[in-house]
Amino acid sequence: MSEARPVSAAPLVGIVLVSHSAALAKAALALAGEMLHSKPVRIELAAGLDERTFGTDAVQILEAIQAADDGAGVVVLMDLGSAVLSAELALELLDDEAARERVLLCPAPMVEGLVVAAVAAAGGATRNEVCAGAVGALEGKRSQLGVAEIEPLRESGQLVAAEPGPSRESGQSVAAEPGPSLEGTFVVSNEHGLHARPAAKLVQEVRSLDAVVMLRNLSTGAGPVPASSLSRVATLGALRDHEIQVSVTGSHAREALDHVLALAGRAFDEDADSPGTPARGGRMAAGGHEPEADDSDRTEADDSEGTTPPDGPDWGTKPTSARPAAPGIGIGPVWKAGPLAALAVPDATTENAAADWRRVRRAIADVRREIRRSQALAVRDVGEGDAAIFDAHLLLLDDGDVLDDVHSRIDSGQAAAPAWATTIARVEGDFSALSDPYLRARAGDVRAVGDQVLRVLLGIPDVTAAVSGVFVASDLTPAQVAGFDAEKVKAVILAHGTPTSHGAILARGKGIPVVVGAGTSVLDIPDGTLVAVDGASGEVAVAPDDELLERFRARGRELALARITALARSSTPAVTKDGTHVVVGANLGSQEDATLAAKSGADLAGLVRTEFLFLGRSQAPDVDEQEAVYLALAETLGGRRLTLRTLDVGGDKPLDYLPMPLEANPFLGLRGLRLSLANPGLLADQLLACVRTAHATPVSLMFPMVSTVAELAEARRLLADAVVLEGRGTPPGLLVGIMVEVPATALKTEAFARHVDFFSIGTNDLTQYTLAAERGNDAVAEVADPYDPGVLRLIQTVCDGAGTALVAVCGELAADTRATSLLVGLGVRELSMTSSAIPEVKEAIRTTDLSEARHLAAQAVTAVGPEAVKALLTGHS
Repeated sequence: MSEARPVSAAPLVGIVLVSHSAALAKAALALAGEMLHSKPVRIELAAGLDERTFGTDAVQILEAIQAADDGAGVVVLMDLGSAVLSAELALELLDDEAARERVLLCPAPMVEGLVVAAVAAAGGATRNEVCAGAVGALEGKRSQLGVAEIEPLRESGQLVAAEPGPSRESGQSVAAEPGPSLEGTFVVSNEHGLHARPAAKLVQEVRSLDAVVMLRNLSTGAGPVPASSLSRVATLGALRDHEIQVSVTGSHAREALDHVLALAGRAFDEDADSPGTPARGGRMAAGGHEPEADDSDRTEADDSEGTTPPDGPDWGTKPTSARPAAPGIGIGPVWKAGPLAALAVPDATTENAAADWRRVRRAIADVRREIRRSQALAVRDVGEGDAAIFDAHLLLLDDGDVLDDVHSRIDSGQAAAPAWATTIARVEGDFSALSDPYLRARAGDVRAVGDQVLRVLLGIPDVTAAVSGVFVASDLTPAQVAGFDAEKVKAVILAHGTPTSHGAILARGKGIPVVVGAGTSVLDIPDGTLVAVDGASGEVAVAPDDELLERFRARGRELALARITALARSSTPAVTKDGTHVVVGANLGSQEDATLAAKSGADLAGLVRTEFLFLGRSQAPDVDEQEAVYLALAETLGGRRLTLRTLDVGGDKPLDYLPMPLEANPFLGLRGLRLSLANPGLLADQLLACVRTAHATPVSLMFPMVSTVAELAEARRLLADAVVLEGRGTPPGLLVGIMVEVPATALKTEAFARHVDFFSIGTNDLTQYTLAAERGNDAVAEVADPYDPGVLRLIQTVCDGAGTALVAVCGELAADTRATSLLVGLGVRELSMTSSAIPEVKEAIRTTDLSEARHLAAQAVTAVGPEAVKALLTGHS
């Protein structure tokens, strides 16, 4: 928005308002407009990535600066954190040196500062006068409240003096004293340590804090490193169970330290249900080698119009091992991407350091927009969880350690491209030197982002969007996968890489078969050579003979037909051969999950993890917000029933605004319903929101981590209070149930059955509590097996004691088609899972005979161990 001025009027200082929120910026502009009384001041907004998405964009800011400048200069006001970084980048992108000198980045409070700045500009004040007035905008409030002096403001990782005057012009800043240091420690609980996603979450949070945060790995001695730098945090090599020291200085050090420790306490908000590592193994078959049969879930992708390879190596005599990374059958001609490392980066020197630095920043801005586009595509295709890797890529683009190194190299005489390439090689080397293989694999993320920027600097287009056939490359980046057309890309063969790479995870979500670690020899396969890939076993046949090719095709046809049939019938009820109806639902943790569930044929939302509303914020959502979110989920699902699980948090994933005791074993502490009952106000609000929602759409209310009937009775009393407070009586169709996660609860099913309409068995927690083996602990991972006969007998006990109450399973076991007949035979009549598994599970139900399933279940609960159970299931199938 801008205000036009008469042509004859003298130029006035323009104002640019940079905010993460478009709505906030528009509201601030409206407030300032009330003070101008139609006086002509040009005010431009650069706010939000769109009307609904928070963020700032340097190119958008640049355009706003150019639009606001009538010749008298521009004062830029920013809200916080990355808004300042984006504004600095916008200045660097401004080619006109004179125009750049007319821009002043002002560290004033955004709302009050805008009001004062607008009035000052309308009165003909200079840039310095406008900024000085804006910075002093808090003076009236300070005097009214009797505050002796204003605390320093923090901008872009530095402390900037909050006193009138041109404190920040052309990117300059004035540092304030850091203050005393506070320290604390935490133990890393994430399965793979501080890898890309949790590290990115940490860096994002730290950059928004009014403090300087340093980290040291006490377990290894690495550090200290700034927590605001993703590349430096990675060099800590922080693995699971490592102890990390946090040192904080700044005006709000105490709040910052508490915030970081709380974030670490909830595992940096990493989803415990994120995809795991695919099974290792597999081989590369060629010529007449026959691939082994495999019963994994795969789809077919066949494009056999390949060319016969020219005379050269006999691929059939050099089998190369490969690792499965994403299941499916893919057949087609090789399509190779030339490795960027093979391209010559000129060892050039700079003739104009400032111009080369602007080239780097402009390239970064271009790549940032491309990454955001890729992230949007990934969210659409695979959901928010897997697409979160792009947050780490965006943070690397703004990493102070990286940018300072590049800038220093340019100032020392290197040109833009070699300076960038040298720095990225250094950072990649830091990652590659880490001892943990999972963290070491994150070097690929650095290389992926670095390559994107280098391509822009060298003027080399990324042609992966044109891929058709089997993509063969050294490695695979998330951005490449986001641009893949799953109809054209038949499979992916990587010379290097790991099944846990983010590119492989995203490809798996798109249904593209992937094998990794095939060796550098695959890079020598000529373009157009026909290959066949089995992503579930790791088998690759290069130039297969007719017999072998037909075997791949037959396997692919079987899988494709099964998948097509499952998808075509996914929206219809799942009924066993003898007429038993089994409900199949989806586990939801976001609006995007609901969209995928609706497309996948979910009968209902079998589990809504309502804690996604409560985590990562400074205060609990109110009743209105909760109701609005629940109703939005119901609308997306077309009015299907919602199973709303009340807040399920505890010492392992604490809330910033809810004090919790430090517990030696939070899994056995104050969590789930226990924590909610200890905070009845919080639970009362959620129950009221659930009751309101239940008057508009079918709702099942579920209490987590219930151990005693007394706990359930108290929860039901609070629910009755919510019904009375709401005023319309008990909602029709409201059902009440509990999670069965504690062995004692399973053994007391008959006592609970008189008070509930349904039971939902959380096999993940039930397994770890039954077998005393934490599911996230690699050392006991083999013990924590849900196929253990002891776990199965507890499921049977719940089914036998439930009476008329429905029994559901909502753990990972529900999504495993091997277990479908077994669970139905035990008495389970509802299964809830990740949306992508719904079509196949429904098909598994349709092939189940109830009498046979009951016989199978009777054998399983008396088996000697989980492997014996799995052998029974294999024989049954």
